[in-house]
Formats: sequence, structure tokens, C-alpha cells
Amino acid sequence: MALEGAFGTALFAALAGLAASAGIERLMRPCPPLARPWAAWALHAGLWLVDYALTALVLGRPWFAAAGVSAFLLLLVMVNNAKFASLREPFVFQDYEYFTDAIRHPRLYIPFLGWWKFFAAVAGFVLAVTVGLWGETVPAERFAWSGQSGGLCLVLLSGALLLFAGNLARPAVSFAPEHDLHKFGFLASLWCYALAERTRPAAPSPFTSLHANSTPAELPHLVAVQSESFFDARTLFSGIRPELLAEYDRLKSEASACGRLTVPAWGANTVRTEFAFLSGIGAGSLGVHKFNPYRAVAAGWDVATLASFLKRQGYRTVCVHPYPASFYQRDRVYPRLGFDEFIDIGSFDLAARSGPYIGDAAVADKITEILSCARGPLFVFAITMENHGPLHLEQVQAGDLAALYTEPPPAGCDDLTIYLRHLRNADRMAATLRRALTACARPAALCWYGDHVPIMPSVYAALGTPDGEVEYFIWSNQGGGCGAGAALDASDLAASCLRVMRSVDSESRQ
Repeated sequence: MALEGAFGTALFAALAGLAASAGIERLMRPCPPLARPWAAWALHAGLWLVDYALTALVLGRPWFAAAGVSAFLLLLVMVNNAKFASLREPFVFQDYEYFTDAIRHPRLYIPFLGWWKFFAAVAGFVLAVTVGLWGETVPAERFAWSGQSGGLCLVLLSGALLLFAGNLARPAVSFAPEHDLHKFGFLASLWCYALAERTRPAAPSPFTSLHANSTPAELPHLVAVQSESFFDARTLFSGIRPELLAEYDRLKSEASACGRLTVPAWGANTVRTEFAFLSGIGAGSLGVHKFNPYRAVAAGWDVATLASFLKRQGYRTVCVHPYPASFYQRDRVYPRLGFDEFIDIGSFDLAARSGPYIGDAAVADKITEILSCARGPLFVFAITMENHGPLHLEQVQAGDLAALYTEPPPAGCDDLTIYLRHLRNADRMAATLRRALTACARPAALCWYGDHVPIMPSVYAALGTPDGEVEYFIWSNQGGGCGAGAALDASDLAASCLRVMRSVDSESRQ
């Protein structure tokens, strides 16, 4: 009877946990409907049962295993809800590495989940482990086929068969996360996205077939700045001082090209815009890899970029990013993208911070220093950090309202005030680069754009939500500006830079 009891306990804990998983999924935002293809439910059940069975086989405690797997699913749901609230996108499989990033860079992630929820989750995990290890005993007949191991192996086999059947009949995914979540449910959509990532991207880069047409002595410098969360926030509230972006307005009026930029990110996921600019490949051509294309590059995908093209022409290619180079695996990815050097936070004095991150002024000074040492054509790609959130962890300072507004903003707009304080520094960075490039003996172009709009949910609730587009301009120290404004996709911006540079090159030789 004892053996039969252990066998039955393993099965009953599996069924109870599986039912609980369906209930936990109902807590998601957006909440997937219960009506979905049978293959999606087969994948959901198969994944949960396999995870439960393997955990229980290792621990020998079925109820503890069921509670542990359920708790992990609940954690994923909480993370999904926090991501959806901030970034308007559900959690996808490609986000899993953010768990390790959250350990290494907690300030970037945990505040969006909420510190209380985070500590509650940690406390709940510790409590569950304690209760599970001490409250459930391992049966003496653990490894008997008619006891616990037999029951768990039956569950494992059942889960594997469900996975196999569901995988054979699974519908096609669209890689529109909210649509796929609605169609598949949470666990099945994670599974489908994980499988899709095993196929390497096939999207061609426009830089693959480009050829050099000038000698290095004739080529202009190019400085491209991906300014963190940069967009013209004056469109949100008429009470923002217009002179806040005075240098941006001046550069835009003199630019060879300027306008609105469609970017493949909202609030975060900087690498999506970053890769679109460098590779010239639109997000729609990347399939599942659009969520984090650097994972595919790190895994061996060779893709031509603006940097590799300019390097073939004789440029020295340098990336400046005042954060650890290992973040997003940039230390592995950027050499593959064609960069000669990556200058990260190790090259900056921590006293140069503006708020929690290295300030834009320090990045501008670093670019100016690199330009002064250049002996040939130079491509500098800068990824700033100063205006990176979470903005709500900073405080409004005395004098901010008077310096940034002509009239006070509505209640709940402290994040906007903090954002504007940093945005003013981005404008000053643009002024510094303008002076440095004007002083260059070599012709030079400056490309400036934002990677996405900032995360400011309370501000958008009070003032309205922006459409997600940002601004760009391409300016030359050779004049010839006042180009007509044109809307671009981020993947087309580098090609526009090259057209301006060719114009600069030809003008400098006349």
C-alpha cells in the first residue's frame, strides 16, 4: 500500500500543479483566452509535466516540486506583467537572459518589477524551499517502479508525448508577441519562440554588396550618436521651455537630412534600434531574432554592417559606450560587426556621472579626444547612458521646475522633469560635438538619433502617450544643409548617412 500511495502521490501532485498552472496563467496581462488550438494546450501541459517530473525525480518530493515549478511560473507571469506595463510587450523566450542581467545590473531591471515584489518573491522562494525540504519526507521506496519513481516516469513520458504531439501540430507563429500570446498561451509561445531561435537569420544586409569608391585621404569622418531615450519631449507639454533643445534645433535647421525616425523598440531594448542602424536590416526581416539580434551574432551569424563597410574603405571604427562592454554581449558581438575598438565604462572616471550613469558631457569629451588623435578617416559610434531609466529612482532638484518649464507640469510628472534635466545635457553634448567637428580639418558628418522613447507611464497617463517615433538629423561641417525633413525607418538611417557623406566628400574636393 505504501508503494501504491507514493505512486498515486506523484500523479496527484502532477495533476494539481497542472491545474494550478492554468490558473496562474489567468493572472497575465494581457490574459490569453482559454479557447486555443489543442496543440497549444498540449505544449502547455507537456512543458509543465516534464519540468515537474524532472524536478521531482531530483528532489524526491512531488508536492515540493509541484509548488516550485508553479512558483517559477508565477514569477514569469509577474515579470511579464511588469514588462507589459512598461514596454507594452509580453515576456518572450529571448528575454530569459535578463534574469542573469538583473543579478549583475539590478538597478536596470528590478525597479520595474518593484522592489517589494522582488523581495516578496525572494522571501517566498526561501519559505517554499524551507517548507518543502522539511515538510515533505522522501519515501523509503523512492526508486521503486511501483512507487514514486514509477509514477514520476509515467508523468515524464506523458509530458514528452504531449510535447511531441503538440509540436507536430503547432500553428505558425507571427512573432508579434501579443498576438502569439493570445493564440498559444504563455508556455506554448515561449516554446515556439525558443525553437524558432535555433534557425539562423537569413536577412541580407545592404552593406554586403557595397564597394569602396574613394581613397582614405578623401573620406570624411562620421560620428553617429545613439542618444539614450532621445525624443523631442516638447511635443508632450507646451509648458516645456523651447530653448531646452536649442542646439538640436540649430543642428536640425542646418542638417542635410532630418525628421522622424521609426524605431523597433519602446522604452527599452536598445539593441534592436542599435542593430537596425548598424546592419540596415529591418526588424520585420529578422523573425524571432528581432527581439535580440545580438544573440544570433554571438552564436556565429556573420552580418555586414556600416562599421564593416567603412572598415573596408580604410576607416578606423570605434564604439564608445559608458557601460560594461559585456552587457548584451557587446564585447563578443562588436568585433564581429566590424569595430576595431570598444571603449566602455572602464575608460571613464566614475566622477563624470550625471545621475547614476556616466554623463553625456563625458562621452562628448571622449569623442572629441578620439577625433583629435585621428590620423585617417574615423567612424565613431556612441551609445549614451545618461538618460537611461528608471527615472523614478532619481529626485527632482531645487530649481528644476524654473529651469525646465515656463509653467508647472501637471501632478505626477516628476519623471518628466528628471528626463528633461538629462535631455538638456544631451543637447549640450550635441553642441560640444558640433564645435569639435567644425574645428576638424577633415570633412565630417554627425548623425544623431534616439533609440526609443523613455519609460514614463505616469507622465503619459497625464499628458498622453507618444507614438513611439523619435527624431534624427544628419549634419555636416561642410554646410549645404537645410535638407527637407523626411521620415525614415531606423534600418534606413545608415544608408542616408552614406549619401550625406558622399555629398560631403564631393563638396570637399571641389
